[in-house]
Amino acid sequence: MYLEEVKTILTDVLSLGAEGAALDEHSPLLGSIPELDSMAVVELIGALEQQFGFSVDDDEISAANFVTVGSLVAFVKHKLTA
Repeated sequence: MYLEEVKTILTDVLSLGAEGAALDEHSPLLGSIPELDSMAVVELIGALEQQFGFSVDDDEISAANFVTVGSLVAFVKHKLTA
């Protein structure tokens, strides 16, 4: 649940093209995708906020949420159930 939406957002924000289709919940993010720099994280958070209708506070932004696609999906699920 939410995996495909998060993959689509990652692919769009990071301009991953066909590479984005290969992402799964175990795919590493930070440190593995050169396009995912600090500015891209800000853009990605904005896209997630817009898509899912939640707000992310500065103190919620943690590298742990961007370790893998799965950890990012878990963060989205947490925000939607909080």
